[in-house]
Amino acid sequence: MSRVSVELIDAVRKTIVKLKKGAPYQWGHMGACNCGNLAQELIQLTKEEIHRFAMEKSGDWNDQLIDYCPDSGYPMDLMIGKMLEKGLKINDLRHLEKLSDPNILRNLPSTKSRNLEKNILSDVILYFETWLEMLENQWIEKSVDSDVIMLQKNNLDKVFA
Repeated sequence: MSRVSVELIDAVRKTIVKLKKGAPYQWGHMGACNCGNLAQELIQLTKEEIHRFAMEKSGDWNDQLIDYCPDSGYPMDLMIGKMLEKGLKINDLRHLEKLSDPNILRNLPSTKSRNLEKNILSDVILYFETWLEMLENQWIEKSVDSDVIMLQKNNLDKVFA
């Protein structure tokens, strides 16, 4: 699962808002699909730029993730590398494109089927919303844990003063 960060949380949240407001969505378009829409927010490229860069190599997002090489110099590999720097893992992107992460699917509201369709906008938004909630919860847990550690350290400092 991804490395939680404020930047990743913000990008997922902006992607949800944008999609709900009618941003272009087309699963077969490298810049307007599931990963493409997140990439727009996370690395600040347009759907046209993402699509143009992706067309320099063959295959969809999944194919290009399989062939990802950080040293290739291909713009798509550079884009993927930037997304990984922001906390994502290759598997996060593979799962996002197919709406298939088992952890996210397990956390879907109980009223929703676990069989999301990768090219149905309402399913994509639900996946993003569920993922966002999980990321936010991880962020809170991480913050609480670091606060507890800091309190413990401060108390030890007082004891040994």
